[in-house]
Amino acid sequence: MIIDIYLFEHILLYRDSNTTTMEGLNMNILAVTYLPREERSHTRNLLKMALGHLGTHTITTLNLLNTPPDLLDQERVMAYISRDYLGNDLTEAQKNLLAKMDSMTNQLCEADAVILATPMYNFSVPAMVKAWFDSVMLKGRTWDASADGYRGLLQGKKALVLMSSGGSYDGPMASWDHAMSLAKQEFTFMGFSSVDGVWLQGINIMPERLDEKRQAAEQEIASVLASW
Repeated sequence: MIIDIYLFEHILLYRDSNTTTMEGLNMNILAVTYLPREERSHTRNLLKMALGHLGTHTITTLNLLNTPPDLLDQERVMAYISRDYLGNDLTEAQKNLLAKMDSMTNQLCEADAVILATPMYNFSVPAMVKAWFDSVMLKGRTWDASADGYRGLLQGKKALVLMSSGGSYDGPMASWDHAMSLAKQEFTFMGFSSVDGVWLQGINIMPERLDEKRQAAEQEIASVLASW
């Protein structure tokens, strides 16, 4: 679990400049980030906007650059199947293999809402983001299956996916998107009741419209978070 201090330095600036307020009980919000371009990242700017609209809610940031998920290699797959599908007790070595996956899953289960901030790489999410989904989509914890089909176990939670891309994937290019569509489907599969996405597209195609696109994105973000 990593708290990204750089991002939080910008929260008060956005809170002072916008009027969006969030009412109700304090929420635990998990921000999962993969932003290797750091300050140059367009997705990072979207995340700053979102954080500025979150009022006094408790925010924890999981920076996947600093805390990379474990990959589902052969030993982890076998330990996972043995425990979560077959109900077997694990050896200490097997427990250690699944420890980070269990920790990230616990973190997700404890959150009321999730913000995922990621770029698009080669029409999909970066490998680190996919590895995080693989880590937290554990049978019996975040989803389950029966004769009636699949069932998400994280009912009532909310998710917002923030993404940027150099190209635009509207119209005939929509079928090329395996990033936003995948991320939203993963949350939906786990039972999230509300899953939204804000996507800053066409950055390299129409750079002269970047400011206009950013303003539109912030309006979308504010609209989504107003319902939280």
